[in-house]
Amino acid sequence: MPNPWTKKNPAMSLFLSGANAWAGAARGAWLREARRQQARAMEAGVRLASEAWLSALTPSAPKPKKPRRRR
Repeated sequence: MPNPWTKKNPAMSLFLSGANAWAGAARGAWLREARRQQARAMEAGVRLASEAWLSALTPSAPKPKKPRRRR
């Protein structure tokens, strides 16, 4: 007697094909968003680092002199 678990099932095949396609699309969307967030984080980190170095290497502006009061 043949084993019923090893028989081909067209309905199950269609269902699994659709599920695999959906999972692939979801994985692609998730990876795109992860890459977008990584790029945004790197851009912000580079900007902060460059601002810190520039502020450390440039001299501070002299303070304006206060006008003297007359008596």
